[in-house]
Amino acid sequence: MMISSIDVDVDKLLAGYRIESGKGFRLKKHKPDDTAGLSIPKAAAAALLQQGVDRLSVQQDMLYAQDRWSVLCMFQAMDAAGKDGTIKHVFSGLNPQGCHVFSFKQPGPVELDHDFLWRHARELPSRGQIGIHNRSWYEEVLVARVHPAVLAGQKLPPRLVSKHIWRERLEDIAAYERYLARQGTVVLKFFLNVSQEEQKERFLQRLDEPEKNWKFSPRDVAERRHWDTYMDAYEEAIAATATPQAPWYVVPADRKWFTRLVVVAAIERALTQLKLHYPEVTEAQRAALAEARVALE
Repeated sequence: MMISSIDVDVDKLLAGYRIESGKGFRLKKHKPDDTAGLSIPKAAAAALLQQGVDRLSVQQDMLYAQDRWSVLCMFQAMDAAGKDGTIKHVFSGLNPQGCHVFSFKQPGPVELDHDFLWRHARELPSRGQIGIHNRSWYEEVLVARVHPAVLAGQKLPPRLVSKHIWRERLEDIAAYERYLARQGTVVLKFFLNVSQEEQKERFLQRLDEPEKNWKFSPRDVAERRHWDTYMDAYEEAIAATATPQAPWYVVPADRKWFTRLVVVAAIERALTQLKLHYPEVTEAQRAALAEARVALE
C-alpha cells in the first residue's frame, strides 16, 4: 500500500501478527500498542484504510462472480477492543450481497440442544461470499472455560465432561477448520489484542459520553476481574488452532487506526493469493452474446 510518501510493505507488516503455528506462541510477546513503527497523521491513516477497502472491494467482486471460494473472518476480543468498529470500517465499501454478517450472543434453548458447533455451521458463508462472525465457536473454549456455569448449562452427558474437555474442543475446532479449508473456505481468525489499561479508558469514555452509555454493561466490569484467566485461555486456544490453512492474526488493538489497517491488509492479501478472476466466456457464450446484441440493436 502506498499513500504519497508512505510506503507500507504489507507482507512484512502482516508477518509480525500472523500466527500459523502454535509452537512457542506466547501472547505476552505481542504488544497491544504496537504500530509496526508507523507514525502517521490521522488523515493519512484514513487514506491508507480507504485504499485497502477499495482493493478489497475489487477482490470481493471477483470472488462473488467466480463463485468457487468463500471467506470466513472471525473476530474475537475482550470487551471494548473494537470489533464492531473494525467490522464497520473494513467492510464499509463491500457489496452487501456478497457478505454475510452474524453476531453470536448467548445460545438459546434450541442451540443448547445441539453440539457447540451447530449454530456456527448454520451461519457459514456460501461460495462467493465473505462471512463475518462477530465472536465465534471460540467462545466455547473462552467464556465457557472461564465460567463453569456456562459449560454446566450445555446439557452434555456428565461422563463426557472430563478434565480434557478443553483440549478436546480445541482439537475438534482445529479439525473442523481444516475441513472447511479443504472445501474451499478461507478461514481467517482475528484476535484484537487490547490492553487492560486501554479497555479501562474506553469503558470510562462510554460512561462519560451519553450517546455511548448503551454500549456499557456492569457485566463488563465483572469480566475484567477474569482478565488473566481469559488471557491464558486465549493463549492456549491460539496455540492449539493456528495453522497455515486457518491462521490467527493477533492484532494490536490499542490504536484503532492501526487495527483496521492490519485487518483489511490481511483479508485483501488472502483474497489476492486465491488468484481470483471473472468467469471466462466460452465461444458458444460469445456467439449467444453476439446474437443478443443483434436482437437489441
